[in-house]
Order: sequence, then C-alpha cells, then structure tokens
Amino acid sequence: MASFPPPGTVTVCEINRELITADTLSDDRARDTYGKLLGMVFSPVAFQLDQPVQPPSPEGDAEGAVTTGRKSTIGTLQGIFTDSLKRLFHPNDVNLLPEVDLQGVSWHQHKHIIAFISGSNQVIVRDYEDSEGKDPCILANEYQRDVKVLEWRPNGGRTLSVACNGGICIWAASYPGNAASVRSGAASFLGTLSRGSGIRYILVDFLKSQNNEQISALSWSPDGRFLASASYESSSFTIWDVAQGLGTPFRRGLGGISLLKWSPTGDYFFSAKFDGTFYLWETNTWTSEPWSSTSGFVTGATWDPDGRMILLAFSESSTLGSVHFASKPPSLDAHLLPIELPEIMSLTNSQGIEKIAWDASGERLAVSFKGGDDLYRGLIGIYDARRTPLVSASLVGFIRGPGENPKPIAFSFHDKFKQGPLLSVCWSTGFCCTYPLIFRSHVLP
Repeated sequence: MASFPPPGTVTVCEINRELITADTLSDDRARDTYGKLLGMVFSPVAFQLDQPVQPPSPEGDAEGAVTTGRKSTIGTLQGIFTDSLKRLFHPNDVNLLPEVDLQGVSWHQHKHIIAFISGSNQVIVRDYEDSEGKDPCILANEYQRDVKVLEWRPNGGRTLSVACNGGICIWAASYPGNAASVRSGAASFLGTLSRGSGIRYILVDFLKSQNNEQISALSWSPDGRFLASASYESSSFTIWDVAQGLGTPFRRGLGGISLLKWSPTGDYFFSAKFDGTFYLWETNTWTSEPWSSTSGFVTGATWDPDGRMILLAFSESSTLGSVHFASKPPSLDAHLLPIELPEIMSLTNSQGIEKIAWDASGERLAVSFKGGDDLYRGLIGIYDARRTPLVSASLVGFIRGPGENPKPIAFSFHDKFKQGPLLSVCWSTGFCCTYPLIFRSHVLP
C-alpha cells in the first residue's frame, strides 16, 4: 500500500518503500532515520521571502558578486518563473512558460553541492562537504537578471551555468592559491570575488544570447565541453563551445523552444517546442527527426541512464510517454509508448502531470501534478520504476513539504549519489529539502 503523509506532517526520507514522516523539520529526526545509514544529514536550506536583495552594481562594492549568510533574503519564490518579460517574439509562449519543468535546482555530479534558484535575480549554493561554509552562498550580479534555469557543468570542477535575461552567467569556485580564471576576452567586471567564509565563487563568463533574448532552457553535453541554450522567444537553439565563448545556432520548425535535454552518453539531443512538436537529434552529424504531439506540448523530459530512451510529460495528458530507440546511434529510428500512472487521477483527482524527475539509476521516478483535492494538493508522487525492457512504474507513496500549503516549485535527483536516489525539492514555503530514498540491501541493515 502506498505511503501517505498525514496533513500537518513533513516527509523525511524513504526506508524500503515506506516514506517516513515527522511532525516538524528536524535534523535530529533525520539523524535517527537515515543519518546513521548514510553518515550525513542533508539539512533543509531555509530562505526568507519578504525582503529581496538587490544585486550589486558594477560601480559599487567590487567584492559584492556573492554574499554568504542564512539571513540574506531572496524575493518571492513563487514569482520566479512568472516574471513579466519585455521581448515577446512568440507572444503566446511566455504565457505557457510557467507550465514547463524549468530546472530550478541542480546537484553537482560528483560532490554533495546543491544549487537552486532563490529569487528572480539570485541563486543559492549549499555545499554539504564544506565544513567552513555551513551557511549557503548567494550568487548575484548585475548581469544575472530574470533567472530561469541552472545546471552544474559535468567534469568542470565547481562550475555553474545560470540562464538569465540576455545570456548565461558562468560561475566558478575559487580557492586560495587556485583562483578561477576569467575567459580571455570576457568583460573585466566578471572577476569580482565574494566576501565571507567557505568556498567563494567568481563570475568567470557571460555568454550573450542572440538578440539579447531571455534564456529559458539549458543543457550541458555529458563531457562538459558544450552547453546548449535556447529561448521561448526563438525557434533556434545554440550550442556553445564554452572555452572559446562561441555559439553555433541550430533551427528546426517555427515555434519557441520549451526544453533541451542532452542524453547521458552524448549521442542524442532532445529539443521541444511550444507548438507541440519535438525533435530527436543525433550529434554525430546533427541531423534530426521531427515528432508531433496530440497531447499538448512537452512540459518535462528526462533520459534513462543508458541514453536509449527518454520519458516525456505533456501539457494536456495524465499519461507519460517513453521514446525508445530501436537501434544503436546514430540511428534515429524510435517509437513512442505510453506509461500509465493511474493513481495520479484516481487518488488525487488532479488535472494531470506537472513535473517529472527520474533518478539516474532508473529506479525512482518523482511526479508532481496539477491541482488535486485537499488531501493530495501539493504532494509529490514517488514511483518504483522498472526498465525490463519497457518502462513501468508502481506507486511507493507521496512526499509532503514543510509549511502551510506547500507546493513543489522545482525538484531534481542527485545523479551520482552512490547510496541510492537523493531527491531535492524547492518548496513554495521557502525551503529546499533533500530526501534520501533508501532501499538497497547493501545500505539497509
């Protein structure tokens, strides 16, 4: 039977298909449940939502690019993805943007470091490995406006890309004796350093978008060399050679782009548009195969660990789709199969799927949904996923966030956490909470 969190409780973790709850957020409760098994506790990162912090001006404090401290404030989280935008090349697409699963939270691939959007102009970085910097770092800069998406760079040290109005901010960690370097040719303002304890971050580059567009989609190639970016304002996406600061545009179709996703092996690339079309690309010659949907546009997409299938959520459907490649790369021969999640409708009375995330092991799938009745509204469904050979999912239970009427704004799995799936959720109530999902026999006593 699926685990259900009673109203007034908060979810702590999963232990062997049971989602454990507590009356309040507590590190003590986390230590008692999973802390002894994992050897660490992922404390929630709280933010105050009442006093927005202004980003530093280039004429002001030269060391103000990053601040640290739990008391720093970050603006209203619920307004992050719905800020009014000035340039409406595709005027209808901006109204659809809040429906897309923009990646507002990202785990570093090889470290216990999480970054998440914490305001319209700000990003918070919390490093659970940094004993000196227990307070989170807040990244802000004059050029970092209207943040929509962020993603850590694979195999690139502590380097973070942040999609903004007019381009992409590239941040890098800087250490005593090993300072991060600004790309040759980048503007001189980029090298400002933060104050405070712990690891510091420098804005090392700003990749300016074509026509000064609002960047609303990002995806790194798995080797960390190339960064794909796109805007809902344009029908083309750009592949950046980040080391050179050079971008190459690609265009298919007419609609504004909603999502980009590079496959884990790098052989394939996925792009989706607000007009309901999406494209599968092979990256050897950059040829593509167009697809069209009768269930609305793609609002969420996540690859399986092997890069041989991709799960899709659609704006007008309560059923997921899985695109399976029929042969090896660079073949684009593929077929689309439905994945039913009947509990999303029968239990919750929701109006369909909202966001999805798939653990890199392929064993846990997280799903949020639109609406729902009073008992289920704002919960996240956790599914046990199987790929033998087709994808199937069985409901484990639901996660409830902290505070009054919490709603999941963004969530993501840690791709390389060795002790099981690790899900982090940014809640509308001002907390970023991390939930270990523990079920493997070598972890459990």
